[in-house]
Amino acid sequence: MLLKKGSFFLSLLFLMSFGFSWAQEKQPNIIFVLVDDLGYADVGFNGSTYFETPALDALAKESLVFDNAYMYPTCSPSRAALFTGKQSFRTGVYTVPVLEKGDAQENIFSRWTVGKEHPIYAEALAAAGYQSIHLGKWHIVGPYPEKELAMNWPIQQKLDQPRPGDFTWVENHKTPAVKQYYPEGRGFIKNVGGTFRGDPALEEGGYKSERGGYRAPFSNPFISPKPDDEWLTDRLSSDAIEFMDNHKNAPFLINLHFYAVHRPIKNRNDELFDKYMNKPGDPITGQGIGKNKERMASYATMVQSMDENIGRITTYLKKNNLEENTLIIITSDNGYHSIASENLKLRGSKGEIYEGGIKVPALIHWPGKVKARRTEIPISVTDYFPTLMDVAHVDYTGQLDGNSLTPLFQKDKNSFKKRPLFWHLASQYKHGTCSVIRKGKYKLIQFLADGRLELYDLQNDPREASNLAKEQPKTAKALLDELVAWRKMNRVPLPPNSILSK
Repeated sequence: MLLKKGSFFLSLLFLMSFGFSWAQEKQPNIIFVLVDDLGYADVGFNGSTYFETPALDALAKESLVFDNAYMYPTCSPSRAALFTGKQSFRTGVYTVPVLEKGDAQENIFSRWTVGKEHPIYAEALAAAGYQSIHLGKWHIVGPYPEKELAMNWPIQQKLDQPRPGDFTWVENHKTPAVKQYYPEGRGFIKNVGGTFRGDPALEEGGYKSERGGYRAPFSNPFISPKPDDEWLTDRLSSDAIEFMDNHKNAPFLINLHFYAVHRPIKNRNDELFDKYMNKPGDPITGQGIGKNKERMASYATMVQSMDENIGRITTYLKKNNLEENTLIIITSDNGYHSIASENLKLRGSKGEIYEGGIKVPALIHWPGKVKARRTEIPISVTDYFPTLMDVAHVDYTGQLDGNSLTPLFQKDKNSFKKRPLFWHLASQYKHGTCSVIRKGKYKLIQFLADGRLELYDLQNDPREASNLAKEQPKTAKALLDELVAWRKMNRVPLPPNSILSK
């Protein structure tokens, strides 16, 4: 009896020292900013001297900044993994369907729609009392979800989408049958601008149209026009601030997923464009120089606009004494687009499994809870869902493939340094299908069609210039064995043309 009593008091002391105060704290507000196509080096706090991001740079000085934050190479699998906390093979979202190359032998063609059997983080947060709004890019529902979900999978040809200017889908997307796959059916009170499209260029002409969805009127059926509408990034941020102002007394989730800085590349205004056209470029990264100078200058105006709006949000939090109880996460959904930016320090860009395509800027800000610093700990897109559950004190029992990042809030942990990260791309876009493991300083790519291996030492060769698979066969084999074991354990599907058995 005395032993049991003593054990009880020891357990109570442990809880008081390490977990009790955390569990008793008020649920924090959450702001999750996801920028579209923002490259690792497109921000000042990661070394850009051409693009200007003073608001982000100031925030980064007070935040935990991740030097090795990873997404998928394209937006659809990144967003599906972010929302569900699951690897792409579980949801069947491998890339943007309209981008796929090849036939049904070379691909497991990707889904558009994330089924309701895969809950998203907003649903769990809503059940825990959060008042939530989604603003901007959604992209986890297809243009024809009822037809898509009724198909027998795997399908034999890639899915398509309506052309810009075709709004015949809108009426159906506002019915209960389809709206269940929209934000309002997945834990959010309101949706501002989220559709099936991965860009805002809904009007006739698409990317070549004058407005491109960024200039008002936006031609987005899920954005109600306002008299002061001018620029889409401004409008989404204004609606985010308005929502925060209306829900100060309850924990809120602001899911601000900018369409910026995705194509179409449009000048924010002529004054900013002239500034960047006259600004010297950076030969180290390749930004602001060469044949793409004019497009990069336009892109720079979009980056600056995005940054200014993040500054508006942080200013609002400070003025309203909300900063200390608000967790902010800011990141991007994939690497930079090669037509709009450049990073000569990394190999590849959006669409490629090399570092330029999957390594993104990322920071977590929470005064008093997160120790400001930079860390080289590699993190995955699937880590955000469990992190949000942790900070919101939600005991989530569903399947998740990542780990909560809360143990890293104050200091680095060896367990995170040693854990492997995995990718599986079962459909083709810019290169063949592949599986990938990153562990320690090494990254191994196995192409699924022929089993070819590429091994890179990211610490000494960040540009992935030297394939070490033949020079370091023991390292390659150890990583390959772990990658194959992961595929086997999770029953990861392989494309029909793969020579691999597992």
